[in-house]
Amino acid sequence: MRDNEVLIGKTVVLGVTGSIAAWQVPEIIGRLRDFRLNVYCIMTKSATEFITPLTLQVSSQNPVGVDMFERRKEWNIAHVALADIADLFLIAPATANIIAKIANGIADDLLSTAVLATRAPVVIAPAMNPNMYSNRVTQSNINKLKELGYHFIDPEYGKTACDTEGVGRLARIPVIINKVVNLLEKKEEKE
Repeated sequence: MRDNEVLIGKTVVLGVTGSIAAWQVPEIIGRLRDFRLNVYCIMTKSATEFITPLTLQVSSQNPVGVDMFERRKEWNIAHVALADIADLFLIAPATANIIAKIANGIADDLLSTAVLATRAPVVIAPAMNPNMYSNRVTQSNINKLKELGYHFIDPEYGKTACDTEGVGRLARIPVIINKVVNLLEKKEEKE
C-alpha cells in the first residue's frame, strides 16, 4: 500500500451489479479502505442475489443503497446525494446490462441514475460471460462510453463461472485498486 495523504477522506461510490464476481467486492472495499478512502455502495437488485447488502455495509462501514425510492436519513434523495459525494465512481463488477443502460442514458434504478447524475470520473470493470463481453452490441456500448470519457478496466482471460473460457473474468483486484488510486491522484493534482 502506498502512503498517500492526499487520498485520505476521499469518497469512492462503488456500484455492484448482478455478476457472480460480486463475491470479490468485500475485498475491493477492504483494499480501498486501506487507503483510508470512504466507500459507499450501491447495489442493483440482481447483485443482491449474489451478495447481501449487509455484507457490504459491514465491509464499508456505511449504509448501502439498493432501492431508488427508499427514504433514508443519510440521503435526502439517494441518487443525487451519492452522485454528489463521489470523488470517483467505480462499478465492479459491471454487467453487460449496466454498461448498456449507461451507454444509452437509461436511468431506471439507483445505480444507473446515480451514475448519470455524478460529475465524478466513472471507472467500469466488466465481468460477464465471454460471449456476452465479445458481443458486438456490448463492445459498441463500451466504445461509446470510452469516447464519452468513461474509464474501463479490461476483464481478463480465463475460465468463468459458467465454465466458458475466454475474456470476461473480473480484472484482478490490485489492477482495479491501482486504477482507482491513480485516477484519484490525477484528479487531486488538477484541483
